[in-house]
Amino acid sequence: MQISDRTRTSLLCVTLAALIGMSGPARALDPNSGVSPESGPFDLFKFGFSAYKKGRKEEAVEAYKYAADKGHPGARWALANMYAYGDGVVENDYEAFKIYDDIARQGVEPGSQDTGYFVNALLSLANYYQAGIPGSPVKANLGAARQLYFQAASAFGVPEAQYRLGRMILEGKGGENDIQQAKKWLNRARVSGHPAASAVLGNVVFEEGQVVRGLAFMTTALERSSPNDRPWIQALQERAFSLAGEADRRTAVALAQDMLAKGLN
Repeated sequence: MQISDRTRTSLLCVTLAALIGMSGPARALDPNSGVSPESGPFDLFKFGFSAYKKGRKEEAVEAYKYAADKGHPGARWALANMYAYGDGVVENDYEAFKIYDDIARQGVEPGSQDTGYFVNALLSLANYYQAGIPGSPVKANLGAARQLYFQAASAFGVPEAQYRLGRMILEGKGGENDIQQAKKWLNRARVSGHPAASAVLGNVVFEEGQVVRGLAFMTTALERSSPNDRPWIQALQERAFSLAGEADRRTAVALAQDMLAKGLN
């Protein structure tokens, strides 16, 4: 699973910092420090997070393993991510999958502080099921991927899940094709600020004849897109502009500028 170093580090640090409250410096994982393999899971988790931030990833992995064995959900999530991205350990997608699957199977109580870990596990499992994991028992299962995206999209309102679900429905992957349902989920993600969803929805409504609205959605998406998504969004937008009339282009650009100025998507 590929992700930039900056994004990966930010994801780990922001999520973990929110959970542990950044309560003081971590201690060494040895008997003289007060934190040892026999320590409680939360202390081990804090030590692992601190070690990770300082670049001592081998110590972080060790601490996360001890904490995970004692049932700490944050440690299991962090350890799964490290295996998924080859971050401080040899990349092992199947090992990551097993941990994410364990987190997902345990579920989460409404309002729990562990909800973020649970939702992340759902998305990660769905991503794995999209293509399977070569050399492992995990085979591509688009139906399972679609169901996991639906769970994260409907129960937790996650824009990325709404976008992924919308695309799968639009393309008829893992189930029936349903344009109206696809548009519903894509629009929910768009309203939540998901540029890729705005681009795909814009292309759909453009093809349906809503030229100005479609062009405006694609234009705002291009302005807010990530470097990875920019090439394909730009291709969609440029194709639509080439097919639209001059009056529709001008109106769409004005509408897009107004949407951007108002913080709309």
